[in-house]
Amino acid sequence: MIDLTGVYHKRCVVLSTLHTNSAAGAVTRLRDMGVEPFLLATSLLGVMAQRLVRKLCPQCRRPVTAGAEEPLPAGSQFFRPGGCPACNFTGYRGRTAIHELLLVDDPLRSAILHGEDEAGMTQRLGGATLYQNGLERVLAGITSLEEVTRVTRRS
Repeated sequence: MIDLTGVYHKRCVVLSTLHTNSAAGAVTRLRDMGVEPFLLATSLLGVMAQRLVRKLCPQCRRPVTAGAEEPLPAGSQFFRPGGCPACNFTGYRGRTAIHELLLVDDPLRSAILHGEDEAGMTQRLGGATLYQNGLERVLAGITSLEEVTRVTRRS
């Protein structure tokens, strides 16, 4: 691992990738890799997590009304994959991203300094998780509930 902890004092912005399951998971992963909480709290500006989800084929997606069993507002319309020659009978064409953004503010800096766990930091997202962003894409007709569940590993 390259030591970039001194970069903060030179007022440089560093963008990097780190494979974790969530934005808050990146903070705990960096801590586990030996980055001191003080350096994380003073150097980190934010963390974005993203996943690619398959987009529903606009030619064959099938409208469905949400019932009590779906994690969507009852009665709302969403779509399920169909299958046609345009999508090679998969129900999907292309991909789009879902996002989760954890901005480091003063309360989060304090939480990092005091060793708050991933679950506690995730609560600070205020519901703006990968899964929630995916549900917004489901309601917009962009992707399916099954795809968001698959990609975010939720059941």
